[in-house]
Amino acid sequence: MFEQQLNKVKSELKSLVSPALADKYLSLLGDDYLLEYNAKEIANDIENMETLTGENQYQISMSKSRKDEQANFWHIKLYKLNDPVSLSRGLPIIENFGFKLIVQRPFKIELSAHETLHICDFGVQVNEQYADKINDEQLAKNVCDAIVKAFNRNIENDAINKLVLFAGLNAREASLIRALSHYIVQTTLPFSRAYLANTLCAYPDVTKLIFDLFVARFHISCLSVTEANRVREQINSALEKVVSLDDDRILKAFLVVVEAIVRTNYYQTTADGEFKDYISFKIESAKVPFLPKPLPLYEIFVYSFRFEGIHLRAGKVARGGFRWSDRSEDFRTEVLGLVKAQKVKNSIIVPTGSKGGFVCKRLPDIKDREAYQAEGISCYKSFISGLLDITDNIVNGEVIPPVNVVRHDGDDPYLVVAADKGTATFSDYANEVSAKYGFWLGDAFASGGSAGYDHKKMGITAKGAWEACKRHFRHLGINIQEQDFTVIGIGDLSGDVFGNGMLLSKHIKLIAAFNHMHIFLDPNPNIEESFKERERMFNLPVSSWADYDKSKISKGGGVFERSAKSIPLSKEVQSWLGVSANELSPNELIREILKAKVDLFYNGGIGTYIKAESETHEMVKDKSNDAIRINASELNVKVIVEGGNLGVTQLGRIEFAKHGGLIYTDAIDNSAGVDCSDHEVNIKILFADVMQKNGMTINERNLILEKMTDSIAKLVLRNNYLQTQVLSYADARSIELFKISVNFINKLEKAGDLNRSIEFLPAIEEIKERQRIGIGLTSPELAVLLAYAKMALDNEILNSDLVNNHNFDELLINYFPNEIKNNFKDAILSHYLRKEIISNQIANLIVNR
Repeated sequence: MFEQQLNKVKSELKSLVSPALADKYLSLLGDDYLLEYNAKEIANDIENMETLTGENQYQISMSKSRKDEQANFWHIKLYKLNDPVSLSRGLPIIENFGFKLIVQRPFKIELSAHETLHICDFGVQVNEQYADKINDEQLAKNVCDAIVKAFNRNIENDAINKLVLFAGLNAREASLIRALSHYIVQTTLPFSRAYLANTLCAYPDVTKLIFDLFVARFHISCLSVTEANRVREQINSALEKVVSLDDDRILKAFLVVVEAIVRTNYYQTTADGEFKDYISFKIESAKVPFLPKPLPLYEIFVYSFRFEGIHLRAGKVARGGFRWSDRSEDFRTEVLGLVKAQKVKNSIIVPTGSKGGFVCKRLPDIKDREAYQAEGISCYKSFISGLLDITDNIVNGEVIPPVNVVRHDGDDPYLVVAADKGTATFSDYANEVSAKYGFWLGDAFASGGSAGYDHKKMGITAKGAWEACKRHFRHLGINIQEQDFTVIGIGDLSGDVFGNGMLLSKHIKLIAAFNHMHIFLDPNPNIEESFKERERMFNLPVSSWADYDKSKISKGGGVFERSAKSIPLSKEVQSWLGVSANELSPNELIREILKAKVDLFYNGGIGTYIKAESETHEMVKDKSNDAIRINASELNVKVIVEGGNLGVTQLGRIEFAKHGGLIYTDAIDNSAGVDCSDHEVNIKILFADVMQKNGMTINERNLILEKMTDSIAKLVLRNNYLQTQVLSYADARSIELFKISVNFINKLEKAGDLNRSIEFLPAIEEIKERQRIGIGLTSPELAVLLAYAKMALDNEILNSDLVNNHNFDELLINYFPNEIKNNFKDAILSHYLRKEIISNQIANLIVNR
């Protein structure tokens, strides 16, 4: 009987495929395989085997079981060369497509001495509810295609994949829904990705309608207000039948986000006609009610199976850094905190604040540093591409919308980026992407590249922070350029802010410093020798504290690893710290260093190390430094200067100031970096116009840029000088100015321009208490008001006729360095950001004076 069955299969097979192929595989497949499946299935298998190429690629087939027609059993076969399909990998993928795995049959076929074909036959059962759907040829094809993409790691393996079967979506359409869910997880809705996915799959018809609404709003060929309204009515009708409150909230959240999207690259293709492997969409933030405050004007979310990123900006003309984040669960929260600080910091410059951040999801082992970095750069470039995909361009003075992008907002061509944590050397990569897109800003897109101003070489951020440092000590009666003073710090000498900062006075007595790797101790430093050693270290191509010449360190000091179990304390260190312990753990030692009695605490690193007593470590949201963070009330320093961002929480600054400490904010201290970058961007915009009209070459432009370096630094540092001057004036008169300050806070809050709780400004009860005991606003609070005064005035001027008044042409011209004022006057007067520069200059002039 078996012989007859075999002969029948072989005969039928030869009628379905060429005799040559039949003979080739009949000798390879074996009798067991031929008896397990019918000739049609085997012919399909042979077709898949013949098209299978590459050891890392899968092929697939799906067919209804001939053994049990009534039980909804199906065969899903995976074919792979030289690598078996493991059950542990296959089971979650198959079940995430809505199938119940009943049986798995693996087959191994030796095609040649060097090539083995692995076939894994998953016997699955389909839910009765979808048994009829899967008989649809197109749906079955979509399921097969999506399963292969999941096995090939081209899409994520999660429950969203059930929507291919349940809602009739294809793999890319399901990825759009996935992108929306990954964005929603970053908001204040308290639901996990898994919970969101389960809800979407429980209501596949509603999910499909949400996707249909997206199509009606953004597919150029299907664009229809009437159709969009019809789909909305269907969604609202379907939502009335949803019983669970959580399910209702979730489905409405997806609807809200789709309605808030104003642009997307979803329908854009590459040069070879394929869809891009990432999806980006631009959202009008005010239309999403479950976003945390403060709300940006716009945000762009970019989703890929390799990375995710977000860019938040407070206005149409905005700038700020892009960071390589490690906070995969809440990177939007991280970026929002940064953009809030950036908005305040940017009050001194033309654009308002923006920030971007991305996380890599498929990084290789960090031990393979080259591969690790390469993946980060690749994800960064794709992230930048996702932003430019949906950003307008300017060609010959005309705004050109991006291809295949429906715009539900107005013209929006201004997009610039800057370096940040993890992306300090990435500006050239960003400008490479900008050039590829023919973006109108050219290499003004990312400041600080190879043809821009090198902040480390200029030392501009540190020099700006040093203006604040000199101002504080001036009020203590100390000239730090001529008198010795003691310092503790965060950072290392290869760093831009710390390395440059520790060379700005020859009277620095650096007693202790730390970074993520080392702790440096020099209890009685030789000022002259230590300065020379810091200078030597800074000039090394690469260095760490371990490279510090130990012979230059005073008795009892040294360089210690933070990875050590404990660190011995010399008598000299014990005496300086005022402790009796013979040894401390690295974290304990850092806490004691932060509490030490010195003149200056100079922060040139990354992380938040000081908080207020009223704050918990969880509120600070910098988990990596929870073990070493102290309260501001425990500090014994006279002055804090924040060359790095977020070194102290705002409440920590206020607490320190109330205890008599001198401090502004990071937005004041390190604003020179953004100020320098903004000058670079605006000068490059100017020269882009000159190059187009007058034929100036890029080399000629670069030569002029280089010659203006010192002039740019002077313009920037002048702003640092004036801002600290007005703050010191206001601080000295804070009690008499208190009523005016409170009225200003109330006015801004009433206008919706300020949220006092977000900016940690005193509430009404605290204001009454301060009035009772005779305390005004602290310097950190005044620094916030200084920024808001400039922002409010800048905005009013920009929206007035003043910016068109030619009496302010001189103010516009004086924004630029002397080297270009005379030769390029016409280009300056017709600058793309003419109005914005004028309004910003007037606001700064008035408020500073």
